[in-house]
Amino acid sequence: MARPGHSTAWLPLLVLLFAAGATAQSCLSATFTGGRTFLKCNQLPVLGASLHWTYHAVNGTADIAYTIYATVALPGNTTSQNTVWQAGPVSGGRVSQHSISGPNVQSVQRLDFLSGTSTGGSNSRLHRRNLHGVLNAVGWGILIPLGAMIARYLRVFEAADPAWFYLHITCQISGYVLGVAGWGLGLKLGSESKGLTYTTHRNIGIAIFCLATLQVFALFLRPDKKNKYRVYWNAYHHSVGYSVIVLAAVNIFKGLNILKPVTGWKTSYIVILATLAGVALVLEAITWAIVLRRRKRNQAYGGANGTGVQL
Repeated sequence: MARPGHSTAWLPLLVLLFAAGATAQSCLSATFTGGRTFLKCNQLPVLGASLHWTYHAVNGTADIAYTIYATVALPGNTTSQNTVWQAGPVSGGRVSQHSISGPNVQSVQRLDFLSGTSTGGSNSRLHRRNLHGVLNAVGWGILIPLGAMIARYLRVFEAADPAWFYLHITCQISGYVLGVAGWGLGLKLGSESKGLTYTTHRNIGIAIFCLATLQVFALFLRPDKKNKYRVYWNAYHHSVGYSVIVLAAVNIFKGLNILKPVTGWKTSYIVILATLAGVALVLEAITWAIVLRRRKRNQAYGGANGTGVQL
């Protein structure tokens, strides 16, 4: 004779097993890009999300994937929406903060839900970041040092006077204009990056701007060559100018480390710096030889002071 109590007791268990099997089946049916598969999954209790994983007992690691299904309202009757994603490292078995440079600040796109097309949402900002870097590299990092080299070396050659002075001023003013434009763009980018501040890079940039601006205004106070204060003005002018050049080189490399462009950009700037340094080294030897020979010649004719040029 059948025992009704037994069939009744099995019914809830069968329902639970069926529900668990259906849940597992629904999340296991999910597909992933690259043909990746996971051995197990768990339909999370809320938000329509699921967690997929494959556990490796040998090394105590797990490959995981997380999916969530949601309905979003598109504002203003638009069909496009910005999309942001991130990937961070794991340290000591825990997920650590993701990087704030390189691909991690480029992981933005604008998705059109109607057409299915997407565009790089960060293109505009990335373009401005690149422009900021180029303006500063050309202005502070190339033209300003080039102008300083012209003033130091070309004026030794008598035939280059006064052309060297106008070339020097042209390079310095052009470098200053480009540098200030890049500096202003950097401030704008910084104001748009809420919660993200590159303090050292920003502070060095401000110092460069202040020193370079001081140089520009100091030109209006330059004493005559025969003025007794000219030697002090020259000392100030040289020290501030060389400080701008050194700070600019340091800050450009800091900017490259932040932006992390393709390798060619950093290599190109290193090559430019090395070329300028090599040319300066050669000109330093040549001009000193000219100055010493000129002094020796002038002394032979009784002109101890001569027409030597102070380097």
